[in-house]
Amino acid sequence: MASKLAQLQSKATQASQFVLKNGCSYYKQLLEQNKQFIQEPPTVEKCNELSKQLLYTRLASIPGRYEAFHKELDYVKQLWKNRQDLKVEDAGIAALFGLECFAWFCAGEIVGRGFTFTGYYV
Repeated sequence: MASKLAQLQSKATQASQFVLKNGCSYYKQLLEQNKQFIQEPPTVEKCNELSKQLLYTRLASIPGRYEAFHKELDYVKQLWKNRQDLKVEDAGIAALFGLECFAWFCAGEIVGRGFTFTGYYV
């Protein structure tokens, strides 16, 4: 156990030395590559303005997303009405999609509980 701790400390020291040596140049390179996204002047007021633009742009996109959702829902209703004509492949795809949604739900529950499978902290 002590040897693993020493090994971990050694790797942490190496990583911090690497960041200390290369961090500044990486930061400058990152800013240079993405300078088209930087707003001038970089002030708090500009940040507040951009956050409000993002919020209201997202709010403005809700009706379009709402309409797309209802189109998808109408399509599913049509499929359900004509389920006699449904092919096995389509039913299999729907079943796999449902299974994937359930798996993501279970994974989210596990993550939400702190990666415990029983829900109890040990």
